[in-house]
Amino acid sequence: MQGLLETIQRWHVHPAVDHFTVAILIVAVLTDLFASLFSTRLWLRYAALALIILGTAAAWGSYVTGGWEADRVWKAVQDAGGPAYETLHRHAELGDYLPWVFLVLAVWRIGVQLFGFMTGTRGLYLLVAILAAVAIAYQGYLGGRLVYEYGIGTSIYGAGSPAAAPQSAATGPATPIPTVYVPATAATPEAASPAAAASAEATASAMPSAAESASATASAAPSPAAQPSASPAGAAGH
Repeated sequence: MQGLLETIQRWHVHPAVDHFTVAILIVAVLTDLFASLFSTRLWLRYAALALIILGTAAAWGSYVTGGWEADRVWKAVQDAGGPAYETLHRHAELGDYLPWVFLVLAVWRIGVQLFGFMTGTRGLYLLVAILAAVAIAYQGYLGGRLVYEYGIGTSIYGAGSPAAAPQSAATGPATPIPTVYVPATAATPEAASPAAAASAEATASAMPSAAESASATASAAPSPAAQPSASPAGAAGH
């Protein structure tokens, strides 16, 4: 039995049950209003009685399945706070009270149909039933906002804030910081600046001048071959 219950919980049947509940109870109240306009058609009154009983049972089904969903998402929404939590809180409060309201209305409607002394309260019953129908329609509207506006209970919402998912999608996943190549300080011929090229050209032009200066210095020095030699003939003259 526990396994079957857990399987049903994984199906997330609350939206389906809740839609049925809202629809059947509103139709029940409208049918009773039409039955008041056409009092000779008794089948409308019996149809309204059957619908209010069926809708009340569905309301309790919504209450139970809503509790399953609340156990799954309540903690995350409460931690996030903001308008999503306020909307969920109002939706849950109405879900706590409305099943009891419709249970009282169903018992009241049975008494109006079966007991003559309660027939005079039919008008008051219809007024309370209309207010209850408006309240459950508003509760359904809040449930729609939770899903379509805040993404509560969906994979979009997840376990964090609703605003976190669009931001992550916009920025993308975190990537490592790219390695930046820093070139060496030595300048290459292709990367040399005009000033460096001019300096290199001036140095190159200065090198021949230095070579010419060195050559001139060497030519100014006396050569060993130009000095008079002490030949044997000179020695003999003395």
